[in-house]
Amino acid sequence: MRIITGKYKGRRFDVPHTFKARPTTDFAKENIFNVLMGYIDFEGAAALDLFSGTGSITLELLSRGSSHVVSIEADRDHHSFICQCIKKLADPAATAACLPLRADVFRFLKNCRERYDFIFADPPYALKDLPTLPDRVFERALLNEGGIFVLEHGKDHSFVNHPHFVEHRSYGSVNFSIFQ
Repeated sequence: MRIITGKYKGRRFDVPHTFKARPTTDFAKENIFNVLMGYIDFEGAAALDLFSGTGSITLELLSRGSSHVVSIEADRDHHSFICQCIKKLADPAATAACLPLRADVFRFLKNCRERYDFIFADPPYALKDLPTLPDRVFERALLNEGGIFVLEHGKDHSFVNHPHFVEHRSYGSVNFSIFQ
C-alpha cells in the first residue's frame, strides 16, 4: 500500500496477508483523487473515512493536508494496523489530525453530529446495506455545504438515479459514485 501524493508521498506500508480488507488499488486511488481535485481542496478539509480497512484513504487524506480525519473501522486487527501506520508517519501533526475509531459504521452514522467536507466509504462490495449509504449520509446532513461523498462499490450497483449523484467513475473492477 502506497501514499500517492502530498506530504508523505511514496511512503509504503505492508498490509498483512491475513487481512480480509482489500486496499483501494494505487491505480484507482490515484485516478479518483485526480478527479476529486476538481471538486475539493483537501488542504484543511475535515474528512470521514468509512470502512477504513487498511487505512489507505485515511493516510492519503493526511498526506494531502486534511486537518481532521476520522477513520471508522470495525475489525480489531485492521483498526490496530491503521493506528500503527499513523504512528509510523512519525509526525505529531498527523497523530493530532487523525481519530481512528473502532466502531460499526452504521451505528456511527446514526449518532454522528459532526459535518465533513469529504466523506469516503469503501464497504465490502457484498454488504447488504451498501445501497443505503448515500441516503444515510444525506439524511443525517453529514456534509458541509459543497462537501463531497464518494462511495466505492462493485459493478452491480448503480446510483445514477440518486438525487445527490453527480458522477460515476470506473477503474477496472473498482467503481466510484460521487455525490454532492
